[in-house]
Amino acid sequence: MSIIQIAVELGYHRSTIYRELDRNSSPGSYKLYGSARAQDRSEQRAQGKGRKNKITSYLKSKVDQLLKIKWSPEQIEGRANIDKYERVSKECIYQYVYEDKRKGGDLWSNLRHSHRSRRRRKNTYKQRGIIKNRVCIEDRPKIVESQKRYGDWEGDTIVGKNHKSQIASMVERKSLFVKIIKLESKEAKFTAKTISCKLKKYKNLCHTITLDNGKENADHQTLAKALNTKIYFAHPYSAYERGCNENINGLIRQYLPKKSDFSMLKQTDLDRIESQINNRPRKKLGYKTPNEVFLNLVALKC
Repeated sequence: MSIIQIAVELGYHRSTIYRELDRNSSPGSYKLYGSARAQDRSEQRAQGKGRKNKITSYLKSKVDQLLKIKWSPEQIEGRANIDKYERVSKECIYQYVYEDKRKGGDLWSNLRHSHRSRRRRKNTYKQRGIIKNRVCIEDRPKIVESQKRYGDWEGDTIVGKNHKSQIASMVERKSLFVKIIKLESKEAKFTAKTISCKLKKYKNLCHTITLDNGKENADHQTLAKALNTKIYFAHPYSAYERGCNENINGLIRQYLPKKSDFSMLKQTDLDRIESQINNRPRKKLGYKTPNEVFLNLVALKC
């Protein structure tokens, strides 16, 4: 049977048959082709393939440096095109990290870990009380949920060890820019004054703030007046309504695990954490950082 007849019979172009014979026939003047031999050669070639993604010495140093400031493997991979360093896949970085762990290293400790599921606190709603003149999130402009504009913030209070210390996290929804604020007291007037002082430089980019129902937010009208903004409240036990805040709080917990004592912290300590988070590339931002996005916008507004 000729090559052309074989091609017609198998439904392939004749050039495909010729290439198969050239690759897998035995050497010598009489080129013999056997299906078993051809399969063996194909498997051997397949073993030699595969994506080579070795981490060079330079990349190891770069990856170590970025992991230590809490960047994720995905962020390291995604940022490569912007910062113009050699690209490496997140899978390869994870392999490198876990190999380091097997050798006794501690790079793994910089990875973000999942947290235990929360348990509802007893009598929480009673402790929080009723906030006067609160406006429910249902009345918030629809554009806030769409994240099509800058200037819509979410706020939350993170409580420290034994509920005796607290910090506030305020995140701008579109840029993911965050301010982390030391609260010396949970008194509502103090909370409103402290947050307004921290956000007043961004007053032109503060259209709305969405808060939880903690008693520390009872003086929301003072905060709204100071920043010339509108304040809305999420439903009780509905953290998903402030999804940006929940995500940011998870990042903050990388630096300040649960049961940390915030009373020993200074604002400068929180500023360092804030800076690291705002300088992490984010997938949602095309691997730009919140600082690059938000501060550039602030400069344009001034």
